[in-house]
Amino acid sequence: MTDALGSDYEVRTLPLGGEVHATLVRRQARPATRGAILYVHGFADYFFQSHVAEHFTARGFDFYAVDLRAYGRSLKPGQIANYVTDLAEHYEEIDAAVRVVREEDGHRHLVLMGHSTGGLTTSLWAHERRDDDLIDALVLNSPWLDLAEPWVMRTIGTAFVRGVGRIAPRLVLRAGLGPVYGESIHRDHHGEWDFDLTWKPLEAFPVRAGWLRAVRRAQATLHRGLDVKVPVLLLRSSRSHLHAKAWSPEAMTADTVLDVEHMRKWGPKIGRDVRIVQVDGGLHDLFLSAEPVRRRALAEVDEFLDLI
Repeated sequence: MTDALGSDYEVRTLPLGGEVHATLVRRQARPATRGAILYVHGFADYFFQSHVAEHFTARGFDFYAVDLRAYGRSLKPGQIANYVTDLAEHYEEIDAAVRVVREEDGHRHLVLMGHSTGGLTTSLWAHERRDDDLIDALVLNSPWLDLAEPWVMRTIGTAFVRGVGRIAPRLVLRAGLGPVYGESIHRDHHGEWDFDLTWKPLEAFPVRAGWLRAVRRAQATLHRGLDVKVPVLLLRSSRSHLHAKAWSPEAMTADTVLDVEHMRKWGPKIGRDVRIVQVDGGLHDLFLSAEPVRRRALAEVDEFLDLI
């Protein structure tokens, strides 16, 4: 079935049992001489970055992207948007997508790519599936490896979240993430990009206790050390600009969502071969940055993939 991105994109449903499903988007290279890339988005997100798919299909990769359960194309009426109580629930979507890529479409070489929360989830998935030889490399675009808050919130606050998240998982802890990042990327404000604001609101979706508990548990697992066996490329901006209440020009050259120093600190814990690259002037999604910046980020991925 043709996707909303246009006739060059196909979309299919990945049943996950009951009323839950994920959605797989594909753009084919002609021909696919280098295998495939599978992209996993972050929180309050879905796949709309068609320029990224076009970049990699032009280089011989079939490009796939999965909209996780209750995200984007997979969000159904009555569902709580972007909500799970264990990030490992998303392994089912990644497993299903990988089966399509490798078994149905016959790709022997596969690169997994994750952004933000998707970068955390794909790192843990790659660790859990490390002996299955399912992927050849992992690319992380500003992965969420720690809470972008002061020390007291990362410690005492996390203990509170763990307790509340267990007792009242659907409790809203925060109404959203603020407008700064959304206004930096949407074309109706200060950005270049058009995306569906029902699937990706400017201020994101409410942060619920059970979901944040799941994230903090996943991050704690990563902090203890993972054993991802394939080469890992971690891309991050050169600086962060956090907790701003309103947009300013400074937001256009920084990660306004996560602390990039956490990526530098915790990135080496992901696996045996982790290359961390700083992209000066990058936004949180480096591929949505200003054209010279995103061109450099994509070039870093190209160089990395040429070596594997």
